[in-house]
Order: sequence, then C-alpha cells, then structure tokens
Amino acid sequence: MKTLYIIRHAKSSWEFDLDDHKRPLNNRGLKDADLIGKELKNRINTIDKVISSDAERAKSTAKIILDNLEVDDAIFNLEPKLYDFNGHQVIEVIKNCDDKVNALMVFGHNHAFTSIANLYGSEMIDNLPTAGVIGIQFDIDSWKDVSVGKNILTLFPKDLR
Repeated sequence: MKTLYIIRHAKSSWEFDLDDHKRPLNNRGLKDADLIGKELKNRINTIDKVISSDAERAKSTAKIILDNLEVDDAIFNLEPKLYDFNGHQVIEVIKNCDDKVNALMVFGHNHAFTSIANLYGSEMIDNLPTAGVIGIQFDIDSWKDVSVGKNILTLFPKDLR
C-alpha cells in the first residue's frame, strides 16, 4: 500500500511587488497552515518522505505543517519540478518516488493539485483550496503504478474554523 497526501500551499500575500516564486504567506495563510498542521497531527500516523515546491509560499506551508507533525528534517526535500501548475511534473515526481516510501506528502500548487486529486482520487472535488489536504491510498507496491486510488482524507481549513 502507498499513501499520497497532497497539500496546496496556504493563502499567499499579494501585498509586495515580488516575483511569483518569492511570494510569502499572508496572515490567514499562516493561521490556516498551523490549523491544518494541528489537525493532521491527530489524523496521520506516519510520513516517510516530504517533498515541497521550492516556491516560498509552499516551503513556508510545509514548514508550519511539518513543525506541528514533528517530522524529521531528514525526510524533507525541496523539488523545483513541483513549481508546476498543470501537474505533469508533479506526477513525474510522484511516480519516481523510491518504493521504500509508503507514505508521501507533497506540497505544491493549483491547478495541478486539484487535477491530480481528481485524476487519482475516488472522490471528485471542485477545487483544492489553499492549505487543503487530500489523502489517497493506492493498493500498489511501486509508485510507478499509481492510478486511481481511494480517498482516505479530505481536509480543508474552512472545516476547522
């Protein structure tokens, strides 16, 4: 069995004139990421590997959530290919994950993450909101074989406020 958790970055700030890649989280994003992290601590037992887009808003979301989960920094990597909005590179990263990893958490961006949730999940969603989480379990031994799995977690910040 393999379990994939996809987490869209939390709400980012447009307050500063910055390159898209460097946009930070806004106050709501900081609060939502912390809220999601606290809830995930009660819902997720094991994470073997965490990969995040190297965009500032995704890295910051990952750090806040992982601090709540008390995840070892040794299993965390930044991956520039996750700065992807259509999903092709995200799928490539997932399918190339080491098969020793059974629970993978990935932080990134829309529209890619909504598309991937609908491509691989058993339940359709209209939109993966900022700081939203979808967990999908696959009855496979190798990440290369990822296809439609079963949704085991849907968690949005608005459900916790």
